[in-house]
Amino acid sequence: MNPKLPTVAPTFAELSAVSPALARYTTQTLLGDVWNRPGLGARDRSVMTMAALIARNHTVEMPYHFNLALENGVTPAELSETITHLAFYAGWATATASVVVAHEVLLQRGVDFSTLPPSRPELLPLDNDAEAKRAAAVEANVGPVSPGVVKYTGDLLFRDLWLRPGLKPRDRSLITVAALIANGQVAQIPFHLNRAMDNGLTRDEASEMLTHLEFYVGWPNAMSAVPVFKGVFESRDKDA
Repeated sequence: MNPKLPTVAPTFAELSAVSPALARYTTQTLLGDVWNRPGLGARDRSVMTMAALIARNHTVEMPYHFNLALENGVTPAELSETITHLAFYAGWATATASVVVAHEVLLQRGVDFSTLPPSRPELLPLDNDAEAKRAAAVEANVGPVSPGVVKYTGDLLFRDLWLRPGLKPRDRSLITVAALIANGQVAQIPFHLNRAMDNGLTRDEASEMLTHLEFYVGWPNAMSAVPVFKGVFESRDKDA
């Protein structure tokens, strides 16, 4: 019989006992240095970290970081909406796994669940010109292969999910790019990084994303995203 796996993060004593070096890197480098770098605020760092943990289904770290995010200014409604958003960008099972953790965190904090985003809110206005360009590109590239993907990409993602008011567009972009980096989905990064920067993410903030996320998704995933970010930055410089 397999031993029962832990569902909560190890205590610092357990971490120190098993891996003293990891304990030192955690306290001195990650929490003591990276989280205090000036390139991004604590709320943005929490948003990205939550997205990375959910995308990679790392439930053991979720209770700590969900609580930290709420302390750093993320609202319960935004946490709820983050999970909904990532169902589409990291998969249904990863989102439902995080629901179990989020439910317990919100319950312990006394959150009124009736205040969380409804199933069908009034949607934000659609940018018709931008949507027409996006739809045409997807139809040309994806339509001959999978009309169903085209249908749900338009009807469900960009004319529904992205217009839900529970998250600001910049937050949705931040979450999406973080999830793509976390799962090594570099082919999708150019579109979404450009969208993030159009939604208000600065070049310096985008650069700091990679620094922060390398600790949560691993150096290979962060390094694989570097040339893609470089290409987006250079393209935007030429168009400026």
